[in-house]
Amino acid sequence: MDQPQEKLYVVKIGGNVLDDEIGLNSFLSLFAAMEEKKILVHGGGNLATQLAEKLGIEQTLVDGRRITDAQTLEIVTMVYAGSINKSIVAKLIAKGCPAFGLCGADGSLIMAHKRIHQSIEYGFVGDVDSVNSRLIDTLLKSDQVLVIAPITSDGKGQLLNTNADTIAQEIAKAMSQIYAVELIYSFEKEGVLMDITDENSVLETLTPSLYAELKSTQKIFAGMIPKLDNAFSALDAGVKKVIIGKAGSIDLLIQGKKGTRIIQDGK
Repeated sequence: MDQPQEKLYVVKIGGNVLDDEIGLNSFLSLFAAMEEKKILVHGGGNLATQLAEKLGIEQTLVDGRRITDAQTLEIVTMVYAGSINKSIVAKLIAKGCPAFGLCGADGSLIMAHKRIHQSIEYGFVGDVDSVNSRLIDTLLKSDQVLVIAPITSDGKGQLLNTNADTIAQEIAKAMSQIYAVELIYSFEKEGVLMDITDENSVLETLTPSLYAELKSTQKIFAGMIPKLDNAFSALDAGVKKVIIGKAGSIDLLIQGKKGTRIIQDGK
């Protein structure tokens, strides 16, 4: 079977970048200038937390994942699929980029089920079941640039809060059957750091064997582990390349001059 040739970038932008108006604008300018087909997946956890605090709704995080009760689900839906998503769309359109904002619940884009855990009640948190790659491909072929918020549904009328890193990975995996997909995780750090306190300790490449060694010796920052697990899962599923690095350097990430490249052993 011939490998897909047309390139597609799936870019996930972290919540800390969304908090920085100047940094966000710089990132969106670079993103808008990318000529290939592209999808932007965003979170917005910090903004959701701030709104919850204003409303007096206590928030609980377990291993960086938000416990999502009914009130919190309303907040994240308003913030992620509402204010953040539409603000990004408006900013991209102002830069001449034909942005199309939606969340996983729209058009059955991403179907999920409520997470079941032996000891933790996550509430209305979703784990992805499927991605509607046909709909995504139709929109991409209509020259739309998709901006996707991490709210999904279970097909039975229930909205679910779903991790944005995972959504980016699942979209990248699904679309790798049609496109040569490069998955980029853009956040506030220069890349995967050997020392979380030293921005110059960036690993240029990271393989499964090195990752396993660094995890076993606790040299990888715990908060990076879910992101890296997603990255290697994407590679295993046929995604061409995974890059992790600073949002403001997305052009240099693509060129291979910045960030960390996640690759298989022996490559």
